[in-house]
Amino acid sequence: QVQLVESGGGVVQAGGSLRLSCAASGSIFSINTMGWYRQAPGKQQRELVARITSGGSTDYADSVKGRLTISRDNAKNTVYLQINSLKPEDTAVYYCRMTLVLVSTRASFIYWGQGTQVTVSS
Repeated sequence: QVQLVESGGGVVQAGGSLRLSCAASGSIFSINTMGWYRQAPGKQQRELVARITSGGSTDYADSVKGRLTISRDNAKNTVYLQINSLKPEDTAVYYCRMTLVLVSTRASFIYWGQGTQVTVSS
């Protein structure tokens, strides 16, 4: 059984910073791409915020470039998202997503975290 557990969300004033974490546990052989998505209030779709490949290449949404940094610790099966200069429009539930290769099958599957709420007050 694989689990992704997120932490680090909360309420912060505009201009502040947060660091989100997402740790994967279970029978994991390897992890390919790790990413963060968010779903804003009233929106039905989750949007990609940032992602990082196993080789360390990163990709960011245009709306967050320059304010967010994604990183990963492969030894801990963990992905991080540092968010600086927070804006009220960053308010959303943030979800981590990982493409995992399982020990049992050596097959690749996509897993999602449960989500962590980030609320930015003006």
